[in-house]
Amino acid sequence: MTTRPFTENLHEGRYAAEVQVELIESEGGWSPYYSLEDAKKIERVRLALRRGDIAEAAKDAKVFELLPLAG
Repeated sequence: MTTRPFTENLHEGRYAAEVQVELIESEGGWSPYYSLEDAKKIERVRLALRRGDIAEAAKDAKVFELLPLAG
């Protein structure tokens, strides 16, 4: 079993976030996958973005505000 760093990109409404996690790779099965802790981190960030709680999301991720360029 090996791990490698990975950036999970999330998009919720007018916000986006980059969450740093580790992918776990193993022989067979459902590889690659996240640890339970990393899966919970991703979900915390996703829920915070949905609520518009940028300060909370920024505890675990780099957060961006999306602005339309045209249209």
